[in-house]
Amino acid sequence: MGPQKIIIGALAGLAAGALIGILFSPDKGSVVRGKISKKGEDYLDSIKSTFNSFFDGAAGKFNKVKEEAADIVDSRKRESKREMQTSAS
Repeated sequence: MGPQKIIIGALAGLAAGALIGILFSPDKGSVVRGKISKKGEDYLDSIKSTFNSFFDGAAGKFNKVKEEAADIVDSRKRESKREMQTSAS
């Protein structure tokens, strides 16, 4: 199971637990609805933050691999030019 699935599962469990806790509270309905709305916004912000962190990390790794590949290509081009110059001499 990947870390993303674990995070999503944990967030879903937290949301379900919070919702059940709020529903069994002794507050009035309007107060409960306000709490549910607030918790929903909080969890949505948390999920957005988690996904942004994940995608930022993935983008960073992609850029690193891309730079390494470009360095390898440049290195091979230089080696090829040197070999062509030495064979032409």
